[in-house]
Amino acid sequence: MPILYEFTESFCICCSLILNALNEGIHIEGQVWILPRSLQLSNFQAYKLRVTHLYQLKQHSILASVGEDEEGINPLVKVWNLEKRDGGNPLCTRIFPAIPGNKPTVVSCLAVHENLNFMAIGFADGSVVLTKGDITRDRHSKTQILHEGSYPVTGLAFRQSGKTTHLFVATTENILCYTLSAKDSPELELDTRGCGLRCSTLSDPSQDLQFVVAGDECVYLYQPDGRGPCFAFEGQKLIACWYRGYLVTVSKDRKTSPKSEFAGGDPQNSDKQILNIYDLGNKFIAYSSVFDDVVDVLAEWGCLYVLTRDGKLHALQEKDTQTKLEARACAPMLFKKNLFEMAINLARSHHLDSDGLSEIFRQYGDHLYNKGNHDGAIQQYIRTIGKLEPSYVIRKFLDAQRIHNLTAYLQMLHVQSLANADHTTLLLNCYTKLKDISKLEEFIKVQTSERKVHFDVETAIRVLRQAGCYSHAVYLAEKHLHHEWYLKIQLEDIKNYQEALRYIGRLPFEQAESNMKRYGKILMHHVPSETTELLKVLCTDYQPVGDREGPGALEGRKANPEEFIPIFANNSRELKAFLEHMSEVQPDSPQGVYDTLLELRLQNWAHEQNPQVKAKLHSEAISLLKSGRFKSVFDKALVLCQMHSFKDGILYLYEQGKLFQQIMHYHMQNEQYRQVVEVCELYGDQEACLWEQALGYFAHKEEDCKEYVAAVLKHIETKNLMPPLLVVQTLAHNSTATLSVIKDYLVSKLQKQSRQIEQDEQRIQKYREETKRIRKEIEELKTSPKIFQKTKCSICTSALELPSVHFLCGHSFHQHCFESYSESGSECPTCLPENRKVMDMIHAQEQKQDLHDQFQHQLKCSNDSFSVVADYFGRGVFNKLTLITDLPPGKSVAALDAGLQRELLIHTKRST
Repeated sequence: MPILYEFTESFCICCSLILNALNEGIHIEGQVWILPRSLQLSNFQAYKLRVTHLYQLKQHSILASVGEDEEGINPLVKVWNLEKRDGGNPLCTRIFPAIPGNKPTVVSCLAVHENLNFMAIGFADGSVVLTKGDITRDRHSKTQILHEGSYPVTGLAFRQSGKTTHLFVATTENILCYTLSAKDSPELELDTRGCGLRCSTLSDPSQDLQFVVAGDECVYLYQPDGRGPCFAFEGQKLIACWYRGYLVTVSKDRKTSPKSEFAGGDPQNSDKQILNIYDLGNKFIAYSSVFDDVVDVLAEWGCLYVLTRDGKLHALQEKDTQTKLEARACAPMLFKKNLFEMAINLARSHHLDSDGLSEIFRQYGDHLYNKGNHDGAIQQYIRTIGKLEPSYVIRKFLDAQRIHNLTAYLQMLHVQSLANADHTTLLLNCYTKLKDISKLEEFIKVQTSERKVHFDVETAIRVLRQAGCYSHAVYLAEKHLHHEWYLKIQLEDIKNYQEALRYIGRLPFEQAESNMKRYGKILMHHVPSETTELLKVLCTDYQPVGDREGPGALEGRKANPEEFIPIFANNSRELKAFLEHMSEVQPDSPQGVYDTLLELRLQNWAHEQNPQVKAKLHSEAISLLKSGRFKSVFDKALVLCQMHSFKDGILYLYEQGKLFQQIMHYHMQNEQYRQVVEVCELYGDQEACLWEQALGYFAHKEEDCKEYVAAVLKHIETKNLMPPLLVVQTLAHNSTATLSVIKDYLVSKLQKQSRQIEQDEQRIQKYREETKRIRKEIEELKTSPKIFQKTKCSICTSALELPSVHFLCGHSFHQHCFESYSESGSECPTCLPENRKVMDMIHAQEQKQDLHDQFQHQLKCSNDSFSVVADYFGRGVFNKLTLITDLPPGKSVAALDAGLQRELLIHTKRST
């Protein structure tokens, strides 16, 4: 039997006549003695003769007493206020006789309600008197006989339940309950068994405020509506009281009638008496000991006091919960005796914290495990979840024969959301080793149907995949939106490519795009057509499959088709269909789409053998080039055409890029003489050097190219593109070219040169005569007077009037006209423009002479002559400055400038 109480002190009371009531008072010849915690006795005179009953309220400093002031049966009830004083004694607030009607009888028991509104007095003749109202005042209360019977009343107790008040009445033969109300108080007989004096009490709320009756064979508990449980505690009961959730009884071994005290039995027998303290909730005896002649058992100051007739007061103090359950105390008490269930109940009743309970569960589990009761042990270990390290339990059950126990523990660990990735792995491995598919499905599907998942989903998917449970892994991946795992299992393990593709089509745009980039090649290899269709949708107007229907669908998003081109490796047919779809549906597709489409069409054209199909592919390639999508990537398109020897595409690109020389070189490389001449005819006006290059090309050919040389020479002569000497030198390289080839050219050229010489000689003669005339005029101005005979102003053409201004050039002006229009006071306004042209020409020639000298000097001294020439070209030094006063007939400024450029080109070629 566990000992939960211990003696803390034992002392003797000096006066051996003190026989009743600690702190509630003791009576000696009508005196009430007060014993405080300091053990300093005090007393006051309550009655003249004797005190028979005392009742101290717990929540008020009110003491109710029953005693006698004179001999005979004439009991009086007095109510004392212990806080107020009257001449040094407590104030007596009320006195009234304790007689039921007019029949004097002995008071057997007394009970007072804590709210001070009810007082019940029991009598030996079976009567019960009830006082309602304020018991401390006569004016506000009334007394009535509640019960009349033939059996002595042995116990009274009030029970308050909400607003309802019940009064339990115990007699020697029955148990009654009254429901107290303002009008009436109905009676209910609860049992036909009674009890002796002081053998009834009221439990605390832990036992639902039941009325406890201690009989000789059993202890009965009563509710207001009937009898409750009973406990078989043998022995004649002398005292019963309730203390802190415990039932305290004093009993003796020999059987005597509970009515002995009313039948004149000897109360002074000295038999040994047993004091038991029962924990009814946990069903064990907390304490048991033998005492000699127990007078009373009192509860005060946190202890239980036992007063014996030998004048000793024994104090019993309850051990604290930790002391009851700690390792040293448990050895001789609960754990060593394997009373684990009792220890658990005890800990719970004393509200032990979760850590303490967990330790009890652990020890209980260890005990069952050592006995071989693994099923029971795992149930106890489950109760330690959250406190005990899971590895402590897992190590014990790793044996294959105990895997079902380990499974139960791990599953509960997941339910409480305390499992980590390793625990999830272990649990799923347990399921797979047990081949318990139903439990596996229950764990996965039932758990995941709840709002909160009790395991790491990714770990579970990985373990299920390794174990070959692909369907369960796919279910988890789809349920918890682990798209990568779902697709990986479908594609790599199950090989269900169609389902994987449909799954991608249901994903949001970002995830669909990333997964197509990751798994597109695999899908293209196995389901090319479906994959291509999904890519078309993804790159044009993508919406998940579930969101494509209905008028409220959101505007789709578009992926970059250029990023998916590598997916079509080794599948040119689907690639072509994809690219053509993108170019038609989405003309603003990235440049890479058109580049790849052009390359694909050129490849197909190059490898096609069927002439009709080849012609169609040729037309498609040309139309793509002419779509204008390759202006920014001209070089790339040109390289593609050159790689596949696509002649028409190359020439088209050359033409678009104005690479006329490359066009001609292309024909030269292919020895297409007629096309060379045609290129010169088409583009010679834009690039005159083409004729010269054509002449050089034909000059180096050993074949008979007289026809083409003649055509080129004719054009060179017409446009005056080359000097005759350079033409002769060029054709000198051709051994097949005879003088007859250039005869007509040379004759025509010489005739033109002769005519030009004649014109130059005439011009020279003209300049000489003019110079001679001018010199003569200058001389006359120096030596002869100048007569001004002008009669009109050269500006306003009005008649000249003084003052006037005359110039040697022969122009005359009014002074006011001259001052208004003249820019210089010393120059003729009429001759000024012409004179300025002459002066500008002179200055230009002088400046040009200076630049020429400087250029020659730098050219000789520099190590890099080419950089010097390039620098002067950049500064415009070699731009020929021509001052034109009177244009020759039939000549324009542009024609003269072109002629100057041709002469510069000819001189440059000659120097090289």
